[in-house]
Amino acid sequence: MANPPLTPAYPEYENDASMIMNCVAYKHGARIGTISLEEISSVLAEEGTFVWAGLREPDKALLLKIQEEFGLHELAIEDACTAHQRPKLEEYGDSLFLVVQTAQLTGDNRVALGETHFFIGARFLVSVRHSSTLSYTKVRERCENLPEKLAKGPGFALYALMDFIVDHYLPVMEGLEERLEQLETGIFNKDYRDETCAQLFDLKRDLLLLRSATLPWLDICSELMRFHTHIIPKDTRFYFRDIHDHALRIHQAADGMREMLNDALQVYLTMATVRQNEVVKRLAGWGAILAVPTMVFSLYGMNFRHMPELTWEFAYPATLGVVVIGCIWLYRRLKSIGWL
Repeated sequence: MANPPLTPAYPEYENDASMIMNCVAYKHGARIGTISLEEISSVLAEEGTFVWAGLREPDKALLLKIQEEFGLHELAIEDACTAHQRPKLEEYGDSLFLVVQTAQLTGDNRVALGETHFFIGARFLVSVRHSSTLSYTKVRERCENLPEKLAKGPGFALYALMDFIVDHYLPVMEGLEERLEQLETGIFNKDYRDETCAQLFDLKRDLLLLRSATLPWLDICSELMRFHTHIIPKDTRFYFRDIHDHALRIHQAADGMREMLNDALQVYLTMATVRQNEVVKRLAGWGAILAVPTMVFSLYGMNFRHMPELTWEFAYPATLGVVVIGCIWLYRRLKSIGWL
């Protein structure tokens, strides 16, 4: 079979060649070579072969061609045309349609989700990437270096891709944990910046995004381990148990972190309230000290005809002394009980 260069292999889509990342045929686990879309049906007719195609944000015309060559269901194609699908696994006759979410950290340490749609049959695997910068080239190369495992068919290739995706959840989880540690350090160092609360809620939002992306993996892997034997052979199922364990570990870590995040938010609000109470106590203490001269001076400013000590030559310094002594006593008393 001829192995023409990738771009000329798709003449109808030469202007959109970036949408077709790879379309490769394999026989008994060994790579035959890149094929054109028109060759797919003829390759699938050969015994022991399967086709692994990778697409990136394809348009509807390309997906309709893929539907024609692989005999896919129109509803699955309709879903693949549109991103923002929920993670799911659906059966359409002899093929499966699988949607999973990818996760990456952006430059500002935020979570960015993408999607990968899979069409899986007994003799083919088609991956469709949406809003994801993850490249699956290394996954394909690793599988091609393991021809004895790739000979198991599309089931092993699907495992390799899913394992690659779920492994990228781990650095995302570590990045979120690092953000939480930094915020906790700031909180316990009495860093009560206004943006701290907003950062806590941003972190909670990113954590919920990651958690919602990992939760469906548990049901998807469980279904792949128990059903669809015509696509996932018995000797391939235990691979998906490994993915299930990875997803479960990340999901449990997300649940634990969510509890810690809620606790951190409660601690922040509590400490902010305590700090506010401390400010109120200080203001009240200084108000009590200022009340002494205010009361005395206001009393003697009332200009009554008959008031004690008005004719005493030491009345003024005596009054100031009483005020000063009273203020000093109140200050030391409030200081000793922690109000100042």
